[in-house]
Amino acid sequence: MSTHEVTNQAPAYVGGDFLADDVALSEAVARWAGPAATEELAPLGRLAGSAEAQEHGRLADAHRPLLHTNDARGNRVDEVEFHPSWHWLMTQAVGAGLTAEPWLAAAGSGAHVRRAAGFVLWSRVEAGHGCPVSMTYAAGSALRHDRTLGERWLPALASRSYDFGIRPVTGKSGAVAGMGMSEKQGGSDVRANTTQAVASPGGPLPGETYRLTGHKWFCSAPMSDAFLVLAQAPGGLTCFVVPRALDDGSRNAFALQRLKDKLGNHSNASSEVELDGTWGSRLGDEGRGVRTIIDMVGATRLDCVLGSTATMRDAVSRALHHARHRSAFGALLVDQPLMRNVLADLALEAEAATVLGLRLARAVDDGESDLARLGVALGKFWVCKRTSPVVAEALECLGGNGYVEENGLARLYREAPLNSIWEGSGNVNALDVMRAVSREPASLEALTKELHEVRGRSADLDAYVDFAVAQARSLDPLSASAAFGARSVVERLAL
Repeated sequence: MSTHEVTNQAPAYVGGDFLADDVALSEAVARWAGPAATEELAPLGRLAGSAEAQEHGRLADAHRPLLHTNDARGNRVDEVEFHPSWHWLMTQAVGAGLTAEPWLAAAGSGAHVRRAAGFVLWSRVEAGHGCPVSMTYAAGSALRHDRTLGERWLPALASRSYDFGIRPVTGKSGAVAGMGMSEKQGGSDVRANTTQAVASPGGPLPGETYRLTGHKWFCSAPMSDAFLVLAQAPGGLTCFVVPRALDDGSRNAFALQRLKDKLGNHSNASSEVELDGTWGSRLGDEGRGVRTIIDMVGATRLDCVLGSTATMRDAVSRALHHARHRSAFGALLVDQPLMRNVLADLALEAEAATVLGLRLARAVDDGESDLARLGVALGKFWVCKRTSPVVAEALECLGGNGYVEENGLARLYREAPLNSIWEGSGNVNALDVMRAVSREPASLEALTKELHEVRGRSADLDAYVDFAVAQARSLDPLSASAAFGARSVVERLAL
């Protein structure tokens, strides 16, 4: 139209190099994984920032999965149809080694750091498909403790080939894993689960076979090849590997009831599942289900930190991009003192989350289990909770433009609360920190040692650390007063 021309609008947010443009991430990779990891990640960083990848991320989010319970002839199929962009994103993620590959690498190799950095880079494209990527990575942690099931599943879960479809894993070039823990009545209280498991020797699966009957209230990525599921066996709560396809090619009983209509994470299907005589292979001993699956939970909690870091970083980058191109009151926004203050504060928070996430990944690489035990719980609580206010502030930097869907921040805003809920909400993680401090005091000692590496550089910081650690040591985690104030204690430790 001839009535006006468009001026003073930021250009499209595409074409960046997400690794080269992120100094904190680049330096952390170089420090904890070495130059070879940086070189390997460089193509992924360029692809993540490309117009092609960004468009696939938009399309995957815009076109939600479709549930097909039955085929045209009435046969039960229990399948979910995804948009082609979902499959493109999964192909790139699996091909970049973001699934279970690090669990096959040598200890101390930096494989978990390289993978963590790649997960941050690629999660900036679109967060929903990061769920099955994360669960596949985490499943490797639990499966490596069982020789029979590990030999069967780990090579496929660590493969760089994305092979979609419900078929026996023995005939696939790669596999994806999920998990089934939450039930209607329990949520995070998995010991309240009612799904029953009855031993049925000689079933169509390797190992000790059982048949499961019950339900799962939140089962994401239901087209995954296998799920780690908790159920009540005669000996107590037990973990099972439940495949979608049995060895003879038939389908396991895995009835998808409906897909959740979620606030965000639209590309990813989250389902309700009914199990009716469903076959599963026992993973670990009866009654040790929580202990067996805790490794997987720890790995997915780490990915919650990394995924939230990616959301923060992308929100801050979009705010910076806008501020560098938008003028107001006679100057670019980025040159306005108060806006610079806001942007610097946001950037500092995103960089701190980046360094924390990759340091925790290095702890996994080096087998620093005590540091990882407490550090992951602290990071899960703090970083994931801080993501929502960070994204909201970044959105505000764009004014009304930030509130418009096309500019991308609205999607990040809807996504921001998720990782603070997944794998335990804030209260669950705060109480877990208290439990670790009480029952595993070596974890607090490991954290204290880590913090003391910068001792002497700031008297204020030294005093703050001493107070936070002393407070954590002095509390009785079983008392009501300690539980009431758990968040304050955990926040101080996290900071």
